[in-house]
Amino acid sequence: VRALALALRKHPELGGFWREGAFVPATGIHVGLAVSLREGGLINPAIHDADSGSLDQLMKRIRDVSSRARNGGLRASELSDATITLTSLGERGVDAVLGIIQPPQVAIVGVGTIRERPWIVEGQVVARRLIEVGLAADHRVSDGHKGARFLLEFEERLRAPETLQ
Repeated sequence: VRALALALRKHPELGGFWREGAFVPATGIHVGLAVSLREGGLINPAIHDADSGSLDQLMKRIRDVSSRARNGGLRASELSDATITLTSLGERGVDAVLGIIQPPQVAIVGVGTIRERPWIVEGQVVARRLIEVGLAADHRVSDGHKGARFLLEFEERLRAPETLQ
């Protein structure tokens, strides 16, 4: 969540809304977190200001919002102001996720399962823990080049956890 939020700081065109025929940039970085409900279905509450505060505070907010989502205790703002969505089916063993954008948002990032795979390092095949990340973005506000730059920034943040504070 933090890596996504920090990547969004550098690529704000993927964080906002398509309203009345135009892109409306978000005033904050509120990552929508796809949460499966016990009785079935999916809900997308916002983790407000996911780019700020300590990682411990962020984890507490994520646990709180996820719990309240499953118990029906979310605030209206948490259901309406996510500026981008993060969805993960990694815990289900799915290798890759290509999410469906939830309007009026303009982007969603999908994360699969971390798996050990062969990787070439200095001409040698080595085992590396890898994860597949997908991005669906509204082409009215972005394009493949901008999306690739965003994903590279996201990857850099994931590879350097010390930058997430």
